[in-house]
Amino acid sequence: MSFLNRLERKLGRLAVENTTLYILMGQVGFFLLALLGKDLTDLIVLQMDLVVDKGQVWRPFTFIFEPPAISRDAFDIMFIVFGWSLFYLMGNALDEFWGTFRYNIFLGVGWVLTVAVAFLFPREPATALFIGLSVFLAFAYLNPEFVMMIFFILPVKIKWLALITWIGLGFAFMTGRFSTRLMIAASLANFFLFFGADILARMRGGQRRMQQQARQFAVKNAAPAARHTCTVCGKTDRTHPQLDFRYCSKCAGDECYCPEHIFNHVHSAAEAPKDEPPRA
Repeated sequence: MSFLNRLERKLGRLAVENTTLYILMGQVGFFLLALLGKDLTDLIVLQMDLVVDKGQVWRPFTFIFEPPAISRDAFDIMFIVFGWSLFYLMGNALDEFWGTFRYNIFLGVGWVLTVAVAFLFPREPATALFIGLSVFLAFAYLNPEFVMMIFFILPVKIKWLALITWIGLGFAFMTGRFSTRLMIAASLANFFLFFGADILARMRGGQRRMQQQARQFAVKNAAPAARHTCTVCGKTDRTHPQLDFRYCSKCAGDECYCPEHIFNHVHSAAEAPKDEPPRA
């Protein structure tokens, strides 16, 4: 983030405030026009061949105002308004957390790379949907315990919704066309730019914690060392706790034997007095 710090010191005065509000105003405006019978969506979507061949240079700037699918159904409109309200809440939260300049950079990276991918596939319309999803994923990463009321009645922590979103994006990336894959990668690059280092640090920290826990588990569950081990057969007081182990006084050193071998073994080199009984 040191690069962003230097960049902010030099260009911070150029930051555009209320970016989320302006994006929403554009989407709401075009949505209302469509409901009134003046659908101008085809004039603002990003299709690069129209920019290059017909000089419609406004499209790289207006495609972020493309509204959700036009519908006059009351339930659909309610769902769209709910999505707009969430985008406004999350965008403002990121703006406040990072500051206006860094939030502009976050959105700008997704926008620039999306336009760049559109140049590679000039006949395919690009979408700002994935940029909006990156705002959602960034908010969820910073506020994993935030509770959302699905359909205004079902409380769900946002981290689980983010997980479902990541799975969906992963599936689309694996099964979609090459242009779709690039579009997803381009619009989510801002997320990894801002959180990639933190994610790697957490992964390393998690790996170290797992290794430490594994060592602690191994130490905790390791069998205590045996106090008595038969010199002949290797039985111990841990493997055969019912046996009475003894030490032979006729053998050199402390030679331990199980009941089967205490009187049935070859004594070691130096012998003790013969009349001394085995020691328990």
